[in-house]
Amino acid sequence: MRLKMWGVRGSIPTPGPDTVEFGGNTSCYEVRAGETLIILDGGTGLRLLGQSLLREMPFEAWMFFSHVHWDHIQGFPFFTPAFIRKNTIHLFGGLNVSRTLEETLAGQMDYPSFPVHLSEMGANMTFRDLYEGEVVTIGRKQDVRVSNARGNHPNGVYAYRIDHEGKSIVYVTDSEHYAIVDPKLRKLAQGADILIFDAMYTPEEYAGEVGGGPKTGWGHATFVAGCELAHAAGVKQLILHHHDPLQTDAMVRDKERRARELFPNTIAAKEGMIIEI
Repeated sequence: MRLKMWGVRGSIPTPGPDTVEFGGNTSCYEVRAGETLIILDGGTGLRLLGQSLLREMPFEAWMFFSHVHWDHIQGFPFFTPAFIRKNTIHLFGGLNVSRTLEETLAGQMDYPSFPVHLSEMGANMTFRDLYEGEVVTIGRKQDVRVSNARGNHPNGVYAYRIDHEGKSIVYVTDSEHYAIVDPKLRKLAQGADILIFDAMYTPEEYAGEVGGGPKTGWGHATFVAGCELAHAAGVKQLILHHHDPLQTDAMVRDKERRARELFPNTIAAKEGMIIEI
């Protein structure tokens, strides 16, 4: 399996000199599981991924949305391959909002917000709304298994686990921690090779000691919670994801350093980084 990071920031894109090292695009990851192309979330990083995929057309991809808050879908209208015929894109999202995934993606492209409607995109697109705990088998060879669990976020969120030939990647974003390790996420992440975790805040930021008021109930976690989940689930590597818009590159590096004191095999997500397992 091969993982590439296209968008690792949370809430809103943050371009500028203070974020150039780790990147300012919002959530998007590319996973290659054998011959199967999987896309996790459609934040602004999706635009860059789309440009890189132009040389592979026509292609078939399986795309999983954690939820439909703006920073996880706003790259979709700028995903160039979705406008090109002969490409096939299967889109999955959780049954946790008032509208389906298709209705939500179409809604952000309605007039006057965007000049081109979803129905005018040229690619062959199929939509599938997932139930909590549902497992789907994907890929042309049907050799990739994707399972899910609900996280703790306003309006709901799904975490995903991708399994292929004994390797596994778990993607947990926008899920606030509890006083104990979330048993659903612990089960989902058990023994995973890679755990991508929403470590948006430091404990001080979460408590409101710095960076404004307390973040309780906002639906995001700390790097400490990520390390606790990594230990509890016995994962091999932890990736700190969804960096806060206020965090500069220096602050992300410090967050990474502090996390490594708790779980040594930890890295902060960085745009363009590739990991093979």
